[in-house]
Amino acid sequence: MRNLLISSAILLAAACASPPPAEPPAEQAAPPAAPAGFKTYTAQQLYDTVSYSVAAGRGRCFAPDGQSLLTSSDETGIFNAYTLSPDGKKTALTQSAENSTYAESYFPADGRVLVEADGGGNELSHLFVRETDGTLKDLTPGEKTRAYFLGWDRSGETFYVATNARDEATDDVYAYSAADYSSRMIYRNDGLEIGAISPDGRLLALVENVSSADANLYLYDLGAASPAKTLITPHDGNIAYTAYGFTPDSQKLVYGTNEHGEFTEAWTYDVATGEKAALVSADWDVLAVSYSPTGRYRVSTVNADGLWEVTFLDTLTGKPLALTGVPDGEVTQVCFNDDETRVAFGVNTDTSPRNIYTADLATGVATRLTNALSPAIDEANLVTASIVRYPSFDGLEIPAIFYVPKTASADTPVPAIVWVHGGPGGQSQKGYAADIQFLVNNGYAVLAANNRGSSGYGKTFFHMDDRRHGQEDLQDIVWGRTYLESLDYIDGDRIGILGGSYGGFMTAAALAFEPEAFDVGVNIFGVTNWVRTLESIPAWWGSFRVALYDEMGDPATDAERHRAISPLFHASNIVKPMLVVQGANDPRVLQVESDEIVAAVRANGVAVEYVVFPDEGHGFQKKANRITAAEAYLGFLDKYLKGKAASPAPAATETLN
Repeated sequence: MRNLLISSAILLAAACASPPPAEPPAEQAAPPAAPAGFKTYTAQQLYDTVSYSVAAGRGRCFAPDGQSLLTSSDETGIFNAYTLSPDGKKTALTQSAENSTYAESYFPADGRVLVEADGGGNELSHLFVRETDGTLKDLTPGEKTRAYFLGWDRSGETFYVATNARDEATDDVYAYSAADYSSRMIYRNDGLEIGAISPDGRLLALVENVSSADANLYLYDLGAASPAKTLITPHDGNIAYTAYGFTPDSQKLVYGTNEHGEFTEAWTYDVATGEKAALVSADWDVLAVSYSPTGRYRVSTVNADGLWEVTFLDTLTGKPLALTGVPDGEVTQVCFNDDETRVAFGVNTDTSPRNIYTADLATGVATRLTNALSPAIDEANLVTASIVRYPSFDGLEIPAIFYVPKTASADTPVPAIVWVHGGPGGQSQKGYAADIQFLVNNGYAVLAANNRGSSGYGKTFFHMDDRRHGQEDLQDIVWGRTYLESLDYIDGDRIGILGGSYGGFMTAAALAFEPEAFDVGVNIFGVTNWVRTLESIPAWWGSFRVALYDEMGDPATDAERHRAISPLFHASNIVKPMLVVQGANDPRVLQVESDEIVAAVRANGVAVEYVVFPDEGHGFQKKANRITAAEAYLGFLDKYLKGKAASPAPAATETLN
């Protein structure tokens, strides 16, 4: 999923108690002086970037010649698949103007590629083959079918696909022939999550989400005469497990678990002996472990206080691989060519979107292949975020990513926004965000708060809001305002709240249950009626449903509490201006949620502005729509927060793009 997720807590199954309170960093003391010649930018300029991604993960990102890369890019305004040559030249492989199309994998022996696309953000993604003549063949047709790529076998003659074609509530696994695309079901699922398939095609790792805090791992031997699931993680109490993948020789499963402390560690399970051993641990969550084709290089990713840190380990020498020419930032999407002479990856910084790099593994010298940031943007005018912590109502330290405009000072204090991430259980992290930089560049401080219940800070912190959503976690956000008011370069009389998905719920909840806490609110496809939302969960969520119900409560038994925390049923309390932004195709937060909260608040005589995108779902994939949304945020905030406009009659603004 590439959008904000209501179930991101579950998808991050390993999760996450706050580290010991840190002393306030020096960055909190005062923002840096604005550079000479400081410029502000339009949304068009800040979004006149190119979002790049490498077909990494389970796919093959290097062409059979080991040189060209398979990538995705939105340079036309919508994502399509491209090849990227060693000198940075791009060649389009798809030309969709309607549905974002993402590159998944090269075929091992020729120029064919696998790509994925859904229908206007409806999340019913299909897997396609792009033939060498440019034609696309849908491998997973069906009006309600959702499918995704699982990987290749070692021979390169077979690839694996998970699809809900048989039962829309669960994903079966199919083996496809690379030669003629014929397929056969190799695993008929009974509701478990597909974790990984071994390179030799013999073993399948399966995850059973017992609750939001507890999971089981199974192995399924596809080659056995009588295949059956084998539980490999018997345990008592709540322990989270997730599958990272198999070692290249298929002899060990690499998995994540928080069995041994607050944070998720990477362990191995020896398939032959059943022996378990620690592999990678840190003072933070280990998010992923992967390998180069032969296993010589091991790549591990740690979520270090909101920044993903990657380590390349040369297993022959036992030493980390040093790469030169790589800027400080978040390294993601790592993949190797077949002979392990080159590696490709993306690097994302606070002041630049992800650029794609390749590195020569013999020398460690990295080369940047793309220029994601518009040449009209001077990075000196953008802001590098600091990581801060502030006390909540009960003294709990709340971590946050803090962006302060370069124009802010005690003499010229600026208005501020408390930014709330999606979830429940998501996390605001460092890295380029055009919408945040747009607001900051135009004079708004942004405090991206990671309230209790956020992932990344230990399992105790992660579960502090279970079945208490909209209660203590909401107070963490309210106390974000208290923190902002303590800073002399922040205008304490002009502070708003903004969030998407679960963050949109928190925005609406703040306006409804703490009506004087914020001066304005921006609700981006936020849940306002938990009763309806939890009853209308898409069928393809399958095994995630159990864990989500465990965390949020089962609508069959907890409907009264869900109604009590739903802003829609308390909308008469809302007295501050609100902007609502919604995708018409959203399968997670239905448009009716936003329609109803808009109508209810307008009935109060409160100003409400409403933007609906008919061609988007849960998250906006088209660049033009992201620009329109960002302009709506700024226009609304300038009018009702920076301008402190009165709120007489309901605003009539309603944009249907």
